[in-house]
Amino acid sequence: MSSTNKIALITGGSRGLGRNAALQLAEKGIDVIITYRSKKAEADAVVAEIGEKGVRGASLALEVGDTKSFDAFFGDLSGILKEKWGRTQFDFLVNNAGIDASSLFPETTEEAFDSLFQIHFKGVYFLTQKALPFLADNGRIINISSGLARFVTPGYAAYASMKGAVETLTKYLAKELGGRGITANVVAPGIIETDFTRAAFEHNPQLNAFLSSQTALGRIGQPDDIGGIIAFLCTEQARWITAQRIEASGGMFL
Repeated sequence: MSSTNKIALITGGSRGLGRNAALQLAEKGIDVIITYRSKKAEADAVVAEIGEKGVRGASLALEVGDTKSFDAFFGDLSGILKEKWGRTQFDFLVNNAGIDASSLFPETTEEAFDSLFQIHFKGVYFLTQKALPFLADNGRIINISSGLARFVTPGYAAYASMKGAVETLTKYLAKELGGRGITANVVAPGIIETDFTRAAFEHNPQLNAFLSSQTALGRIGQPDDIGGIIAFLCTEQARWITAQRIEASGGMFL
């Protein structure tokens, strides 16, 4: 059965910011395919929530740090697009999946560095490359960066460097894919209260108060503060925005 709805693909859409973005896209009448790493039940629950909003959802397993798995992934994606939507392409790619890892510069291991590189930069680079034949003309690419690419919090040299690379890549994508009408933008959240950051807050009870005091709007972020921005970038109203870094941090460390 074919669908006239636009379709978004969100990596890491089973939890945190990805889940919130998926639900906010669904609110706008956009069908959503999410990927998950291992927790299928979590992903199935999000797909059910997407369905409750009157649009179609689906989930696929994906290890974004394993570039050799991408051909098989896009084979699976192609099958779902044809079977569920009667289409060969989707419209919006949201590169959201990630891991949190912090270590001071002298203590960072090559293994930790390589893991961050594989997931946050190499994975984004080649997943996007492999996605190009499946991404419709006039589509959108939205990459997730971090406020840490602008301000400095000791312990995130490797993580923030990968995000800085993604920000540069995004401008090149905007330039090279503009001929197809495809836009490419970066959303850079500040600290957001999710399971991604829970450990940091649990290990340092004063962190919330400190970061709130360093933020113009006086609190730390919530997933609802970010998902709507991603959803907006997938609307027709955002068609003239490309190659931009949109920081959504509530004015952190100004």
